[in-house]
Amino acid sequence: MPHGPFRPGDQVQLTDPKGRINTITLHPGKDYHSHKGSVPHDDIIGSPEGTVFRSTGGTDYLAFRPLLADFAVRMPRGAAVVYPKDAAQIVAMADIFPGARVVEAGAGSGALTCFLLRAVGEHGHLSSYERRPDFADIARANVEKFFGGPHPAWRLTLGSLEHTLTETEIDRVVLDMLAPWECLDAVAKALIPGGMVCAYIATTTQMSRVVEDLRAHGAFAEPYAFETMLRSWHVEGLAVRPDHRMVGHTGFLVTARRLADGVTPPLRRRR
Repeated sequence: MPHGPFRPGDQVQLTDPKGRINTITLHPGKDYHSHKGSVPHDDIIGSPEGTVFRSTGGTDYLAFRPLLADFAVRMPRGAAVVYPKDAAQIVAMADIFPGARVVEAGAGSGALTCFLLRAVGEHGHLSSYERRPDFADIARANVEKFFGGPHPAWRLTLGSLEHTLTETEIDRVVLDMLAPWECLDAVAKALIPGGMVCAYIATTTQMSRVVEDLRAHGAFAEPYAFETMLRSWHVEGLAVRPDHRMVGHTGFLVTARRLADGVTPPLRRRR
C-alpha cells in the first residue's frame, strides 16, 4: 500500500461535501473534471493524504487513497464480489495469519483475493483456482491494480479445485463457489490436521448441504455456520439513531477444522 505524498499513478478518492466519491488515477498534466469544475492532477501530486482541493467551480474535495474496502466494492466485476464485512469475517474466523499457506476457490473478481493476500503477507502463499477464464482475467487485473503489480505470494490457476488441486500441507482453504461440498475430498487431502476450511455461500439450502456433508465426511470437526449483519448509525449531536439502510444478508459462512487421520469425531449432543 503506497504511503506518503501522492505520486503519479496513484489512485485517489475525491469526496465532495455531500459524501459522493470519485476515484481517479493521477497523471501529470491532466485534470479531474465534473459539473462542479476541475481540479488539476498536478495540484494533488506531491500533497499529503487528507488534503482539501477546491475546484474551479468552488467545490471542496477531500483527497485520500482508497482503502481496500473502498477498492473492493468499486472494482470492475465479473462475478459478484465478497463484501468487506464478509471478507473481514473470513480473515478472522478462518484465522488467516501471516505466512499461512492458503487455497482459494474461486477467484471471482479478486476482492477476497486481495484481503487474503493482505493477511498472508509476502512470506505466505495464496493459491487461487478459477474455472472461468474471463473471471480469472478480471481477478488478475484487479489484484495487480490494487497491489501495483503481481503479488509475490499469489498463484492463479485456471481450472476447478476438485480436479486440479495438487498442493498438500495447506493451512486454510476458502471456498467461494456454487457447490463447495463437491470439493471436500480434495480439501481434506490438502489440509494439515488442525487446518480449517471456510465456505462462503449465498442461500440456506447451500448452507444446509455443506454443513451436513462436512458432518458426514468424517475428516472434519463439527462445522460452525453464521452470517454477519452490518448497520451504520447517524450521529449528529443528540440526534443519534440507526441509519435507515443497512448491509443485511450478503452470504453465509461455514467453518470447520480438519481432524487427524483416522480419528472419529465425538458424537455431537444436541438439545
